[in-house]
Amino acid sequence: MEFKQIRPKKIYEEIAEALHEGIRSGALKPGEKLASVQQLAENFQVSRSAVREALSALKAKGLIEMRQGEGTYVKKFEADQIMFSFPSAILMKKKDVNHLLEVRRIMEVGAAAAAANNRTNEDLQKMKQALEEMKLANGVEELGEKSDLNFHLAVAAASQNLLLMNLLLNVSDIMQEAMKETRRLWLFSKQTTTERLYEEHLIIYEAIVEKDEAKASEAMLYHLQKVEAVLKKYFDEKEHKA
Repeated sequence: MEFKQIRPKKIYEEIAEALHEGIRSGALKPGEKLASVQQLAENFQVSRSAVREALSALKAKGLIEMRQGEGTYVKKFEADQIMFSFPSAILMKKKDVNHLLEVRRIMEVGAAAAAANNRTNEDLQKMKQALEEMKLANGVEELGEKSDLNFHLAVAAASQNLLLMNLLLNVSDIMQEAMKETRRLWLFSKQTTTERLYEEHLIIYEAIVEKDEAKASEAMLYHLQKVEAVLKKYFDEKEHKA
């Protein structure tokens, strides 16, 4: 049996791990100011340069922030700063698009249920406005795409869950970039298709107005499954032509 060589940890790595564990366990709370470099060096009984290296490593991970003239603080979690960072080009593969659609379905069905429970009159007004714009789009690609996205984001906002809304916003951004061609060719190319999309969104809206959680989830699932079927059909035809 062969054993991998064990690399001894550097001092700064051990310091970084100790501070990271403090943040993870809650001993160091978001927004809390860390001790000075000098104090940390004395506490850990290490050099100040080792502490600085540890802090730089934690900063690179987004766990702390260094404020000029103030000191070092544990970074606060901000739901609206969550971002996906992977190249949208890879999503043009059929398998990756299918996975993205699955993620969207899981989140949006839950968002519709939460919206039915938590929506405000202002949320309903935004959904209604998006529906009116969708109806007026009349097969115009850009208007239909924009109103469709606005409706789904309004539903997410009505969940009153900022993190969920931001995650869906990121997914929607990737969907728009990765599937621009498919949306143009299929979703908004025919009058009958735009009418069907409007009707599906209207059913979702009415369920949310009625505060019917089950109906809202079911209507959103039905709508997204229809959209998935259209997109999968496009990819299948594209493969056959290749």
